[in-house]
Amino acid sequence: MAIYQLIKTQKLPSTIIEIWDFISAPNNLKEITPEHMGFIVSSNTGAEKMYPGMIITYKVSPLLGIKLNWMTEITHVKDYEYFVDEQRVGPYKLWHHQHKIEPIEGGILMTDIVTYEPPFGLLGSIANSLLIKKQLQQIFDYRTIALEKRFGRFIII
Repeated sequence: MAIYQLIKTQKLPSTIIEIWDFISAPNNLKEITPEHMGFIVSSNTGAEKMYPGMIITYKVSPLLGIKLNWMTEITHVKDYEYFVDEQRVGPYKLWHHQHKIEPIEGGILMTDIVTYEPPFGLLGSIANSLLIKKQLQQIFDYRTIALEKRFGRFIII
C-alpha cells in the first residue's frame, strides 16, 4: 500500500471572497481542468456553493479518451478558509483533496493538498511513477495558469 501526496501552492492578487466564490462553485471546476480530459460535471447538485455532504458526479477522460465516472463528497467546509472533497467512486483507491485559502499581503495564498492511493497495489505504484504523478502535476500546472488568467498574476514588488 503506497499513499502519495501532492502539495501545490499559488498566490493570487485577489480577495478571499472572490476566490472562495469561484472555487466553492462546482460548475467552475471545468474552467480549471485541461480540456483534453473531457471533464463534465454530470450531477445537478441543486446548489451553487459547496456544503458538507454534497455529492458531485463527473465524467472525465484521464487516459486514452476513456470516459470514467467519478463521484466525490464534500466532507468539510469552513467558508472562506477551506473545503475537502473525498472520492466515493472513481479511479483511485483513496482520494482526499484539501483546498485551503488564506489572506496574505497583496492577495491570497491557495494551497491544495491531495493525498491519494492508486488502485492495484504494486501495479498502481508503478503507474504512479510512470504516469499518475506526472499527470496530476500537469493538471495542477494547468490550474495555476487558468487561475492566473482569471484573477491575475501575483507580482512581488
